[in-house]
Amino acid sequence: MPQISAKGNAMPQSPIRKLVPFAEAAKKRGTTVFHLNIGQPDIKTPQVALDAIKNNDIEVLAYSRSEGSEEYRTKIANYYSKHNVAVKHDDIIVTTGGSEALLFTFGSIMDADDEVIIPEPFYANYNGFSTASGVKVVPVMSSIDNGFALPPIEEFEKLISPKTKAILICNPGNPTGYLYSKEEIKKLAEIVKKHDLFLIADEVYREFAYDGLTHHSVLAEEGLDENAIVIDSVSKRYSMCGARIGCIVSRNKNFMATAMKFAQARLSPPTYAQIASEAALETPDSYFTDVIEEYTERRNTLISELQKIEGVKVATPKGAFYCIAELPVLNADDFAQWLLEKFDLNGETIMVAPAAGFYSTPGVGMNQVRIAYVLEKLSLITAANILKEALVEYKATVEVATL
Repeated sequence: MPQISAKGNAMPQSPIRKLVPFAEAAKKRGTTVFHLNIGQPDIKTPQVALDAIKNNDIEVLAYSRSEGSEEYRTKIANYYSKHNVAVKHDDIIVTTGGSEALLFTFGSIMDADDEVIIPEPFYANYNGFSTASGVKVVPVMSSIDNGFALPPIEEFEKLISPKTKAILICNPGNPTGYLYSKEEIKKLAEIVKKHDLFLIADEVYREFAYDGLTHHSVLAEEGLDENAIVIDSVSKRYSMCGARIGCIVSRNKNFMATAMKFAQARLSPPTYAQIASEAALETPDSYFTDVIEEYTERRNTLISELQKIEGVKVATPKGAFYCIAELPVLNADDFAQWLLEKFDLNGETIMVAPAAGFYSTPGVGMNQVRIAYVLEKLSLITAANILKEALVEYKATVEVATL
């Protein structure tokens, strides 16, 4: 029998999506499933983006340039200038989602067995991208006890080896909602310059900062032109996850020329989605004011409800729209599947993402889940109540039975 590759066997399942078959089965049984597992906003996509697709007069749906259309990249550069980041259109490569941007980046700066340092927990697909690229993730642990703050710089320095090529952060963070301060970005800038490393910042949640806090881009940090690489996407910003349009942004010309070879190899990003994404840049600031107000209320609602549940620990997110909750269970994977297979409250249940998949350290996060507060407030209150009742029944039946 032909054999599957070692890389294929090592490729991790997504903790966000692996339980989908169980959710679909629950729905077929007539159970309502509240999806807290995935960062799919229910916020309406800006109408200007939808109209750009409906009202265009394209007769031939042709390839675009491999780096994306110049018009779109120029408008992206203008968008960045509004956020105090000075870049030109040729500092930008449009990609098929932020995922492709990360794959191009890993392929451009790291060889097999090279290392990237990432504060964990981190976006689960970083594990997958690393495996696909033959790269080793070296985790530096952050803790729910201090809200997943940046670990001390000394912890990073201890992990740097001749194989280390980059530090990767998500800011604001998925899955923790942590927002790095300007001072923390400066500390990271110092360490990458000292050790001649890249600093990759996944900034797709840039707009989503709460409590009067502001996002500080690595591209706004002086002296990082050769080190800084930003990964971006329209998915969350404009509630356009299905467009699959992202970009790489960097002033490092050698890096960008290398990434361009990867872009040429896959030909071009999707044309229709670029049209929609370019139009989305015309979205007024009031859209984000309203969205941030809504997410702030959702966050406050969810955290308040979770804090009422006995045995649950949760850190208050400062950005994005996720939180990590520590549950009074032994195995959150088991619990998450049980919720979909065996439990409902008045015909309703919830789907969460087991958090072990957001770590690369084996055995860590086994009693944690990621929750996305992308549903309206009443649904979040209902979901938290389902979680509360489910924990009581699970501990009384399933965990007792396994002892």
